[in-house]
Amino acid sequence: MDRRGGRSRFDARTARSPAAVPAALAPGAVPAALAPGAIVGPGPDHRTVRDARGRLVPAPEEWVLVEPGDAALTRRVKAAGEHWVMVERRGRRVFGLGVWAPEATVERIRHDLAAERATDAWARKQAGAARRREREQAEYVEDFHAAVLAFLAFDARHAALGGRLARAVTDHATPVGSGTVARTERIAIERRAEAAVIAWLRHQTTAYDSLRIPRVKGKRREVRRRLAERSRELLARYRAGGPSPPGCPLARALDDGGPVDRG
Repeated sequence: MDRRGGRSRFDARTARSPAAVPAALAPGAVPAALAPGAIVGPGPDHRTVRDARGRLVPAPEEWVLVEPGDAALTRRVKAAGEHWVMVERRGRRVFGLGVWAPEATVERIRHDLAAERATDAWARKQAGAARRREREQAEYVEDFHAAVLAFLAFDARHAALGGRLARAVTDHATPVGSGTVARTERIAIERRAEAAVIAWLRHQTTAYDSLRIPRVKGKRREVRRRLAERSRELLARYRAGGPSPPGCPLARALDDGGPVDRG
């Protein structure tokens, strides 16, 4: 669902097997054929792809690439028969780049979709879907805000500050397409709330964004872990009900009301 630079996220779990996601890019012998629904990677030009073993494969002359952006078109093209799903791995993430399929099939489905979308019934369906999404989003924002408040659990003495922090984190983390941990469904909402609070504190109450972290494997993770410990210690003081620390970075960040960096 998410977009990164116009490219959609692709869940590798939907592939035929973990090995189906292209990894190696070294050119090799061209295989005789790719199975329908094969997962492929981008090649060196717009008419080639790489199979799961990294071998270069030319796209059939009569095939075209359906780029991401029209979910209905993509679904119907996949369901129509022969196709390849093109993805790109970036670190631990996999992004969808589109679907290769016969041009005749794609054009037929485009024509059918255009006819459907010109009807009043389609317009009513879309309007209803938009209202449903808005309602679901409002409900999720409310649930997430409650989960953040529950995680913070500030003493009554600091309830007002906790409420401001919960609202700031919720407003930053919950917008559709924000790409934050709050938008994932892979972990429970309680864990999303915790991770979102720690991320907000990392960016707003520490020097994380200006740190020069060596490009050493595991170093950034180590820095984030250390800063998270400091953030948890700060939260613990407010939960205990003691006085606010002099020059508290949390209170200062909320008072400044500056933009929140994505985390």
